[in-house]
Amino acid sequence: MSLLKIDNIHVFYGAIHAIKGVSFEVNQDEIVTLIGANGAGKSTTLNTIAGLLRPRSGAVMFDGQNLSSVPTGKIVSHGMALCPEGRRIFQQMTVRENLEMGGFTRPEKEIPGSMDEMFQRFPRLKEREKQIAGTLSGGEQQMLAMARALMSRPKLLMLDEPSMGLAPILVEQIFEIIKELHGSGTTILLVEQNAQMALSIADRAYVLETGKITMEGKASELLHNDAVRQAYLGS
Repeated sequence: MSLLKIDNIHVFYGAIHAIKGVSFEVNQDEIVTLIGANGAGKSTTLNTIAGLLRPRSGAVMFDGQNLSSVPTGKIVSHGMALCPEGRRIFQQMTVRENLEMGGFTRPEKEIPGSMDEMFQRFPRLKEREKQIAGTLSGGEQQMLAMARALMSRPKLLMLDEPSMGLAPILVEQIFEIIKELHGSGTTILLVEQNAQMALSIADRAYVLETGKITMEGKASELLHNDAVRQAYLGS
C-alpha cells in the first residue's frame, strides 16, 4: 500500500527550476532510497515533502491526504519526520532537551515513555543524557538527530545523508540502526551519498539527475546495473 506518493512536483528556487516533474512512491514498510550526484535535487525533494519548500505544481500525497499546502509544523503531526542533512540538532541544548523538542506534537504524558524507548535504542544517548548536544561526537549527533525525529512516532522517517562526515565504522553503525528501525516497522525514505550502502539495504531505489528521475527499480538490481555502478559506485 502506498504511504507516500509524489505526483509530478516542480520546485523552484527563484528562477531556478530545481525539481522538474518528479514522481515516485514509498509503500508501507519499505526502505526506498533516492541516489544521485551532489546538486541532483535529493535534499530539495525531501525538504519539499517535509513542507520546508513548496512545489509550484504537483502534489505530495501522504496517507491519502494532499499535504502540498499544509504548514510545516502540522506535517509532523500527520506522521512524517525529517532527519535533516547536517544533523541540525539544537547545539546549546542537552540531549534530553533535544529529544523533548522532537516530541512537541505528542501529548506530554507520552513523552517519558518515548524518551525511554530512545534511550534503549540508543544507549550512548542515555550515557550523554545531560550533556550539551554540541559537544557530542559526529556519530552521537547523528544518533541524536535520528532519535529526535523518532520522538514524534512517525509513520515515515526521512533521512537526509545520515552517513555524511562519519568514519567508516560509524557509517556501518548508522546503517545497522536504519535496518533495525525498518525491522521494527518504520517506513524509511533515505537520501544518501553512499550509494553502495543505500542500495544494499533498500527495497527500491530512484536515481535523480538534475531534478529528474532517470532510473528506478529494485535496489538489488540497480546495485548491479552497469550505468549506476559507473556513475555512483566507482566501478
